[in-house]
Amino acid sequence: MSDHQVDFQDVQGIVRFGYGRLTEAVFLLLNIRNAQAARAWLRHAPISNAVACEAAPLTAMQIAFTCPGLRQLGVKEDVINGFSIEFRAGMANESGRSRLLGDTGSNAPERWEWGGPGHEPHILILLYAQPGHLNDWIETVKGELWDSAFELVTSLSTTNMHGVEPFGFSDGLSHPMLDWEGTKAVSNLETTYTNLCSLGEFLLGYPNEYGHYTERPLLKEYHVHEPGLFLAPDVSGLWDLGRNGSYLVARTLEQDVSGFWKFVSERSQMEGEDHDTLASAMVGRKRDGTPLVPLAHEKIEGIDPKDSERNQFTFDEDAQGTQCPMGAHIRRANPRNADMPTPPAHGLEKVLQLVGLGKRTLQSDAKASTRFHRLLRRGREYGVLMTIDEALAVDRPPQPSGIHFMCIVANIGRQFEFLQNAWLMNSKFDAMTDEADPLLGNREPISGAVTDRFSRPQPNGLCKRITGMPQFVTVRGGAYFFLPSLSAIRYFASLETE
Repeated sequence: MSDHQVDFQDVQGIVRFGYGRLTEAVFLLLNIRNAQAARAWLRHAPISNAVACEAAPLTAMQIAFTCPGLRQLGVKEDVINGFSIEFRAGMANESGRSRLLGDTGSNAPERWEWGGPGHEPHILILLYAQPGHLNDWIETVKGELWDSAFELVTSLSTTNMHGVEPFGFSDGLSHPMLDWEGTKAVSNLETTYTNLCSLGEFLLGYPNEYGHYTERPLLKEYHVHEPGLFLAPDVSGLWDLGRNGSYLVARTLEQDVSGFWKFVSERSQMEGEDHDTLASAMVGRKRDGTPLVPLAHEKIEGIDPKDSERNQFTFDEDAQGTQCPMGAHIRRANPRNADMPTPPAHGLEKVLQLVGLGKRTLQSDAKASTRFHRLLRRGREYGVLMTIDEALAVDRPPQPSGIHFMCIVANIGRQFEFLQNAWLMNSKFDAMTDEADPLLGNREPISGAVTDRFSRPQPNGLCKRITGMPQFVTVRGGAYFFLPSLSAIRYFASLETE
């Protein structure tokens, strides 16, 4: 097998599939009660791989481990030291990381329902099923060793909202396309936005967008005799424990649906406009998923044809944010820019831009290139989906709702943490001031500056600015997990005999 060829039998299926047709799901957070029993259970766990099937499976199961979980399982410290520093530190155990992620104030880890400081669960088990099959699947997965091996920390239930998130907007519309075939040529400069990403951005053991291999645990000795770990392609004589594995970031985000629509309705009336106009400006799309900017004439590489009507666009022709505000959620989460400074240039202007002599604006170089900071989202909604009228009529919904956010990355710091800090929470994103993400911002001051504003530049050169925005999303839990390959799982299960 070549360095770039993927053994889909060794990759957990969630990296390749979203399991969208398996609309029932539950996420189990566990602690290891007995390591020997846990390893024995792991040897027979029905973990789903990434081999494509003609029809959707009836059920699927995935498994991931925190750093404390690997230690409890019996992984030696010299192996653990090969994992990334973010994974080893954990999401909630350092005040500096909490500030970086916006986990302060009501988002502070000390207030979380799971995953707070010193309370990271050991294991995350993701269970998916087609309607009517989840309960039986849970019992099948548990088996005889479950009670002796694990104790349940909490169970994260999900709700099938049919492609809509709790605020009422179409969700899950845009995902990077992975270069499974290894055909993408990694160049020093990309002059146009592409949705096609190097496999190494999401799977360890493959070249990333820099053309390099992300650091990962490598073994000097490997004695399991069944087919398993691959030799590292970039370091001679070492076994690659990370290859075909990923990091999984999980966060429970509770959404104040009633508060969101009441605020939007009140401010819209003050502006003399429809509430959908303001809400869509904050998100960057209309509720049906239609982008606020026109579709691009040129085909964007890596856009799935079935999604082209809602994803075939960039913000290149909206440099001032008069159509989609520069601070809109989708523009922060994915600026859809290339490596060139904005605004885009053509002909002689492009040549001048390449040598640093092109036209410059306030936004030039004010945000990083998208290609190095993509996320592969795999979350699910929970709670009750309300209509706008229902949201406006209640002070507090009957039960919390939100998203169990999950994303897959190969580099937690460069991908998830960068996006969270530099794009979503940063009050200076794209040369703006005094505003964080309109949906996810925690409104806590940053170095004394307020973050509770939202600006909408107008074609006439003026700018509509909303102030005093409350917090609409609160973090209720989170952790960093390692999503191993199936061969790495067999290695973990063999540690007793090793």
